[in-house]
Amino acid sequence: MVLNVPRGFKFVGINCGIKKCKKDLAIAYSEKECTAYGMFTTNVVKAAPVIYDKELLARNPKGIRAIVVNSGNANACTGEGGMKNTLKMAKKVAEKLGFTQDSVLVSSTGVIGVQLPIEKIESGIERAVNLLTDDPIQFAEAIMTTDTAIKLSYREIEIGGKNVRILGIAKGSGMIHPNLATMLSFIFTDAKISYNALKMSLRNSVDKSYNMIDVDRDTSTNDSVIILANGLAENKEIVENTKEYEDFCKTLDEVNIELAKKIVEDGEGATKLIQVEVINAPSEEIARKIARSIISSNLVKTAIYGEDANWGRIIAAAGYSGAVFDVSMVDLRLSNEQEDLMVFEKGQGVLFDENVAKRILCSTKVFLVFDMNCGNAQAVAWGCDLTEKYVQINGRYRT
Repeated sequence: MVLNVPRGFKFVGINCGIKKCKKDLAIAYSEKECTAYGMFTTNVVKAAPVIYDKELLARNPKGIRAIVVNSGNANACTGEGGMKNTLKMAKKVAEKLGFTQDSVLVSSTGVIGVQLPIEKIESGIERAVNLLTDDPIQFAEAIMTTDTAIKLSYREIEIGGKNVRILGIAKGSGMIHPNLATMLSFIFTDAKISYNALKMSLRNSVDKSYNMIDVDRDTSTNDSVIILANGLAENKEIVENTKEYEDFCKTLDEVNIELAKKIVEDGEGATKLIQVEVINAPSEEIARKIARSIISSNLVKTAIYGEDANWGRIIAAAGYSGAVFDVSMVDLRLSNEQEDLMVFEKGQGVLFDENVAKRILCSTKVFLVFDMNCGNAQAVAWGCDLTEKYVQINGRYRT
């Protein structure tokens, strides 16, 4: 894959010895200081790198130069030693690339409760900084854990006569639940954009993307979404409430939604992508609650895996979402990219062709359309089916 990566960014991914042979250490570097913003796990138990990054971004949001990431070890629940190792990772990258420790963000992903093999990581950093290139593929490979494929998304947009590039790189496959997930997502752009505009664009985009996906109802200790903007596109600075801001937000949404869908398509053991669309809702808040409740239901996931048109599970999941609505107004349809089938209309089940339902549920992409018929708001959530292989993968995760 050849990309015109955002100007001034370089990447590397290597094996440093955390894993036996797969890549497990990644660095992204900017030739110029970046304006940066991050969003992190809602889990009360937070890994050392999350604590470190939150504090650093609050203190130095316009001076970030690099991100270093290790996979195979989450550096979570590791106490004082874990925080010291986080600082050592940042310090080593800063020393080798020639700037201050406060310019380096750190992320980790993998097994919880094990101290990092910091000597291997520091040695790996010394090798890695000499291998930085324009190619982000090795970075994407090095941040994977149970992922079966790399996850990248790329867009270009013209802003003020200048070509602006946005590159997103993510990992995630299990422990995926709304309000971020066991996922890391790093977005790199050469746009010149104000801090407030960058902050709001990411917050709104995450609400539409990573906060609307589910694999298994689990939220991790390391979830992070970080955006870096180095301004090397040399466009007029993007600020809020302008057409340029709207165009940037739209493009950023495309990147993050594509990555979010790739995460659930690669869900541990998954065989199907599920999309839940709530339409004609009285408010976006209600639509989001219902969509997220349905996509998070293990009973819905297993029914779709088993190709059983058990619409009762879908309606029940909407009912316990916390949203108040009149079920007598609701229609529910199942569809794929070829066929569409009404299974529930105005509050009750209807006769439907089981053969058509079977064909729809046999598809690798299954769409559930929950029509509330009482407004103009809508929301979309994405997830995957729940299979025996999910249990197998997670039953031996540490071994």
